Amino acid sequence: MSRKHECIAMLLAGGQGSRLGILTKNIAKPAVPYGGKYRIIDFPLSNCVNSGIYTVGVLTQYQPLELNDYIGNGHAWDLDRADGGVHILSPYQQIMGTEWYKGTANAIYQNINFIDRYDPEYVAVLSGDHIYKMDYSKMLSFHKEKNADCTIAMLEVPWEEASRFGLMFVNEDGEITEFEEKPKHPRSNKASMGVYMFTWKKLRQYLLDDEADPNSGNDFGHDVIPAMHNAGERLFAFPFDGYWKDVGTIDSLWEANLDLLNPKVDLDLTDTSWRIYSKNRSSTPHYVSETATVQNSMITEGCEVYGDVDFSVLFSDVTVEEGAVVKDSIIMPGTVVKKGAVVQYSIIAEDAVIESNAVVGRRPEDMENINDWGVSVVGAGVTIGEGAVIAPKEMIGEDVKGENDR
Repeated sequence: MSRKHECIAMLLAGGQGSRLGILTKNIAKPAVPYGGKYRIIDFPLSNCVNSGIYTVGVLTQYQPLELNDYIGNGHAWDLDRADGGVHILSPYQQIMGTEWYKGTANAIYQNINFIDRYDPEYVAVLSGDHIYKMDYSKMLSFHKEKNADCTIAMLEVPWEEASRFGLMFVNEDGEITEFEEKPKHPRSNKASMGVYMFTWKKLRQYLLDDEADPNSGNDFGHDVIPAMHNAGERLFAFPFDGYWKDVGTIDSLWEANLDLLNPKVDLDLTDTSWRIYSKNRSSTPHYVSETATVQNSMITEGCEVYGDVDFSVLFSDVTVEEGAVVKDSIIMPGTVVKKGAVVQYSIIAEDAVIESNAVVGRRPEDMENINDWGVSVVGAGVTIGEGAVIAPKEMIGEDVKGENDR
């Protein structure tokens, strides 16, 4: 029997990530590579450990194999513990077959027995697809100080972006008085980050009630939290003012990577006081040739650069051959960009090959109609043939023949 834990974390990592298209064709969104040597899920896992939360349930569902393999026994995050540690929680296998997680609240409901095993006073419910550094212990202290039943992390967002978020109205004491879910004409810019702290006894009952309601969508934001609010429970907003990005779209994933190259952005991954841990494939040091030019870029171990790289993030074991150009792009592990190829404003997934003189993506200023512009994406293991041209916004999931192969 495990000893009582004051707070455990449940990490929702089962999303399909359909807006990331071919990047999540074979892997769950939280397993998508980020920032040269990380995956998205490294951030909430590292936040847990740095916050003193050492029991973490990771709820997986869609394409979980690579994510499960990546997390393993949790050693990379100091979560390989006899008491607690990290646990992969897939949908409960019933006698009649598998009951898929129907929503975020149902996912936690299906794992009530796991949570009860640790008899926690508090449960943090986290998303597996956000890039941010956050001390959950401060949020827990705030939750206890307010004698709250539910505390929601809150970020003030630009007014022009507010309609994309669930918004809150908060009084002087920090108590939430009203919610708006993605309104067309927002009256608040205080957005929910999808990071929750609950008093477990209270949440447990609401999960049981929610599951018993045939009309519920079994979702925290749409169902459980509004039900708590309508019943007069104590709901508070915990203010957060650091870097936070929901990397649910191609554009936001591209931006979040390139944010690392912007000195004005408050996201320092070299800060040892709040380390982001990851499980890297070991590589030799990177090599930059005398023929190369590298400007304002992040080059990870194992890379070989002979061409021109500008304002880009190269993951491990990427090769950029002489005469090749990579600008404003994200190049994931193991990819080769061959002589004369030009890659601009693109995301190239793992182990792709961009053959010589191929062109992927264009600069927005080179477009006649800016509405036709967007980030180009090449999927994992795909070969773009010699001299082939991939237009902006295109998402390529299969090999493209070269100009001499057609």
